This record gives sequence, C-alpha cells and structure tokens, in this order.
Amino acid sequence: MRQIERAFRSLIFLGRWLIAPFLVGLLIGVFLLLYRFFADLLALAVGVSREGWHDLIVGMLNLVDIALTANLILIVIFSGYENFIRKIELEEHSYLPAGLTDVDFGALKQKLLGSIAVIAAVDALAWYLDLQGTVDATKLVWAAGFPLVFVAALLMLAIADRLARHSKSGTE
Repeated sequence: MRQIERAFRSLIFLGRWLIAPFLVGLLIGVFLLLYRFFADLLALAVGVSREGWHDLIVGMLNLVDIALTANLILIVIFSGYENFIRKIELEEHSYLPAGLTDVDFGALKQKLLGSIAVIAAVDALAWYLDLQGTVDATKLVWAAGFPLVFVAALLMLAIADRLARHSKSGTE
C-alpha cells in the first residue's frame, strides 16, 4: 500500500511539469507582443509628421499598453515556474530582479490586478483623448468605471490578505 501511495505522490509531483507548456506559450506571446510593439512604433514614427498630437499620444499609450501586458505576462511566467515547477535560487541567479522571484499567490493576485487596473486606465485615457472622434456617454461610463472596478477588487484583496496574515499571526 505504501508503494502505491509513493507512486501516486510521484505522479502528482511530476504533473507539475504539465504547466511548462503553458509557460512556454506565454513566453511566445511575449515575443508576439514584442513584434507588435515595434510594428506599432514604426507605424507611429512613419506617420508622426502627418498625424496630430492626439494621435501621437494615443499611439504612445498603446505602446505603454503593450509593454505593461508583456510585464504582466512575465510576472505570471516567473510566478508559475517558481510556485509550481521549481524554486529559483537567487544565489545562482543574482542578476534577477527581486520582483520576478519569490512571488507568492497573494502577491501574484495583487500584481495581476494592479497591472490590469493600470492597463485599463491607460486604455481609458487613450479612449478619452480620442473622445472627439466618437462621443458615446455609455462608452465613457464604461471607460471610466472599468479601471475603478479593478482598483476596488485590488483594495478588497489587499484587505483580505492583510486580515488573513493578521489572523495567522494571532495578534490583534
């Protein structure tokens, strides 16, 4: 019976490697974002003399969006690798920034929601700057409210994590 239990446990622990193809796929997604970033940057540079400043600002905000999304994906990749596949030893990789390693689930939730809130806010700002092109009150409410929903969720998660840490420590 013990041998069956050990084999089952080994199978479960080997199963963590099933996450690896997802992480590789996300990394390929970062390369796609990199391609899109430079394609958009080139289009922006070529059209800068004939476009207005609003178009330039909206184009730059789109580049910021792509960069923030790439950062978000890298956070997920490193966190997924470290939490499910193998711990990253900082002594062996002292060049890695602290934000990429040792990200527990609570910190990951906060980083994800924070990044999504910033991306949504940048999108809302880009839409606001392009307001003269299309005026739609419903869309304006959604553009302003969507980032606020993520900020509210982020605050609730931070409070919940703090309460959980507080109750684990047993102090009041």
